[in-house]
Amino acid sequence: MSQATYNKIWTNAQKDLDTQLQAEREQFLQPEKDRVKAFRMLAASYIKYLQIFHHLEEAHSHLIHQQKRAAIRQVLDGVIGRILELKKEMVQLENSEFHYTDNVIEDLKLLPEDTEIPIPKYFIKENLEGLQQREKTLDEILLNAGLETQKPVKAMTLEEAIKMIQVAERARQGRRRALFMKQIYLEEKRKRHTKLQEQAGPNPDDAATCIQKVWRGYIQRKKTEKMREEEMIFLGMGV
Repeated sequence: MSQATYNKIWTNAQKDLDTQLQAEREQFLQPEKDRVKAFRMLAASYIKYLQIFHHLEEAHSHLIHQQKRAAIRQVLDGVIGRILELKKEMVQLENSEFHYTDNVIEDLKLLPEDTEIPIPKYFIKENLEGLQQREKTLDEILLNAGLETQKPVKAMTLEEAIKMIQVAERARQGRRRALFMKQIYLEEKRKRHTKLQEQAGPNPDDAATCIQKVWRGYIQRKKTEKMREEEMIFLGMGV
């Protein structure tokens, strides 16, 4: 998708966020004593913030403009913080980390997949070095504990690497040359065919087909006129 599309996604997400904030100011103005109603309010806000999070994260991942990305990042961090706050309130209300939100999802006309929480791409990029180091440490622990065997890695020599690159480059050049020669052949074939048609003149088969069409049309018109005359005569006799 184009940058304009992601700009629109960002704009719509910002509008949804403003609407949600205004709705929260009105809904949470007075404390709700009914636990069921309170949970439904929290769950609805939680899922709506998840939708806003999805859209903001998508726009942030694909936009190129650094200033726009920085602005979205600030809003995105705030939305994530609000999601955590709502999750904490839901856990405290039900004394459980697992919640039944099917009714809320159905009311919002969403799918269960829409409520999943993906890891933001910027989080992975910013912490890539730490994640790789952690994975390396875990591999060493498993290896030392005998739970994982180290696979032998065969290093490629310089000569083998050069040979592989040469083979790949020759194959690429061969494919490009074959495509170029095919285009030349098709162009020459088209020119020869056009030249032969100009020299030979009209095709006899095409001329015969054209004559047949004209003749069949003439015969059909005559039949139609005759049928019309017979019908008029019949109507005249009936009168």
